[in-house]
Amino acid sequence: MSEVIRKLLLNRKEIIDALIENIDLHNTIISVARETFLRLTQGNKVFFCGNGGSATDADHLAGELIGRFYQDREPMPAIVLHQSLAATTAISNDYGYEHVFARQLKALGKKNDVLWAFSTSGKSPNVLKAIETAKNLGIMTVGFTGAKGTQMAQLCDYAIIIPSEDTPIIQEGHKIIGHIICQLIEKQLLNNSPHE
Repeated sequence: MSEVIRKLLLNRKEIIDALIENIDLHNTIISVARETFLRLTQGNKVFFCGNGGSATDADHLAGELIGRFYQDREPMPAIVLHQSLAATTAISNDYGYEHVFARQLKALGKKNDVLWAFSTSGKSPNVLKAIETAKNLGIMTVGFTGAKGTQMAQLCDYAIIIPSEDTPIIQEGHKIIGHIICQLIEKQLLNNSPHE
């Protein structure tokens, strides 16, 4: 059993090592943190969406912005598009589940807001429709996906791609990168200037 655990941990270490060496990803992280921060300081909001485990990752990261990451500071407006049970079930029933995020985004979003969209496969119809709606509204889009999420990545202004096809490992990678971005945003807010 110990050898199985060791192998599972080494699988994750391999992904972490790849993320450490990916300078393009580092630049994307910096850009996402900077752009999200700037839009927040201009009175805009960050929206989040995802399904299943990705929904809980989205919810978790929204909480980091609304609450705090490491330090006390002003709360940041973050809205999870699956937080209303009534809206989620009504839209799904009346329009179809593929519209569940897009319709809420259309109601609540405005130009220069931000959407962080999570899909490990990059193929979730409701997430793709939310990204399409965001683009039409002039909302900045950040896609969190895995190695096969090229379609989703191409639709987004920024893409965080975890180089794996294993759903749990992709989700773990999203949590790590999401935490890094939240920390950089918080640092900028406390410094009151864009992160360098």
